[in-house]
Amino acid sequence: MIIRGAQADDAEEIARIYVDCWRDTYAGLIPDDVLVRMSERRQAVEWRRTISRPRLAERVLVVESAREILGFGSCGPARDSDLPFGGEIYTLYVDLDRRNEGVGGTLLQALFTTLVHDRWDSALVWVLSENPARFFYEAHGGRLVAHRRERLWGSKVRQLAYGWQDLAPAAEGRAEHPASDSD
Repeated sequence: MIIRGAQADDAEEIARIYVDCWRDTYAGLIPDDVLVRMSERRQAVEWRRTISRPRLAERVLVVESAREILGFGSCGPARDSDLPFGGEIYTLYVDLDRRNEGVGGTLLQALFTTLVHDRWDSALVWVLSENPARFFYEAHGGRLVAHRRERLWGSKVRQLAYGWQDLAPAAEGRAEHPASDSD
């Protein structure tokens, strides 16, 4: 697997993965009409814009193997200044056919490394409270640090934030795991 900065030419494949993952992961969690209205074409335009002119020092990375994009993610400065975390993972999606192959963990570590390189020593990620990905973040050392209810898609949804106070170990693949009751 190779991890590299996304290029404008990657936008179509990123959009395909993004729409596929949303429809697979968020079915039953957000209104169906939101998922039905999603368009790979419109997403490709948005991702091309994001890659070509990143805002807020946003970085977009792709994971590829044999010139096939397996997943992508983005990160940058934390958007919620009320929480004591400097960086944020904005997105992390893996092609549905490539899940459970280590792509997500490799990508998360690369995003952490990118944040550390950009001088962010801590980070968080927001997920819908019912999103099964929350277990992925817990398994990679993320600790539940906040929750919120936000009006999205015409209804209030509950979101959870998982945080890493010290990115250095996580960027090196040594994520600190939450202490268990037996410690």
